[in-house]
Amino acid sequence: MKGNIYMVPVTLGNSDHSLTVPAIVSGITSSLRLFAVEDVRSARRYLRSIDVNFPIDDAIFFPIGKHSEPADLIDFFSRVSDGTDAGVMSEAGMPGLADPGNIVVAEAHRRGFRVIPLTGASSIMLALVASGLNGQSFAFNGYLPVDTPGRQKAIRDLEKRSAAGQTQIFMETPFRNDKMLNDILAVCKPSTRLCIAADITLETEDIRTMPVSLWLSDRPRLDKRLVVFLLLA
Repeated sequence: MKGNIYMVPVTLGNSDHSLTVPAIVSGITSSLRLFAVEDVRSARRYLRSIDVNFPIDDAIFFPIGKHSEPADLIDFFSRVSDGTDAGVMSEAGMPGLADPGNIVVAEAHRRGFRVIPLTGASSIMLALVASGLNGQSFAFNGYLPVDTPGRQKAIRDLEKRSAAGQTQIFMETPFRNDKMLNDILAVCKPSTRLCIAADITLETEDIRTMPVSLWLSDRPRLDKRLVVFLLLA
């Protein structure tokens, strides 16, 4: 009998896992010994955080990245074919959202494996429901271009899309958050609503939605923080 592939949620940062991950999910996670992970070090650390006695040396980790190919996971899928249950883990939050977990899942479906999503925190969904913006029509756009002209063009395009009533959600790496905010405030209309959801589930959590005009006079420092941005014109 083939093993199952579990989509394993982890915490958003260093928050207490018991606040966002149900005990039954932690139990399933700690029973696994085979993992496809975005970052091996953070995966090992998380497993020890939910179970101090987790046998790390008995676990097998297959790192996955945005350029990974199914061929890189032949041994992983061979073990699942032989009946071993496996987990897919992101570096933070839910796997498959803004991380390469979908590569594993797409191949799992092609091979006929059962994929089981486990309940946990998603910064994208938590930001949306706390934003007060349209939760019936929304789009997640992942990461925008790194260069300033490309990023500003992308922001303008998202603002135009949001004018039809669709909330636009996007992210940035922590060390570029301040540049992202500067570009949003530079190109968006004063009346456009912007939600900045920072450090969700952490002690420093700060989620606020205001028109761009008000953010201009109350600009937060976002460097090295985990942030989700949401726009609605």
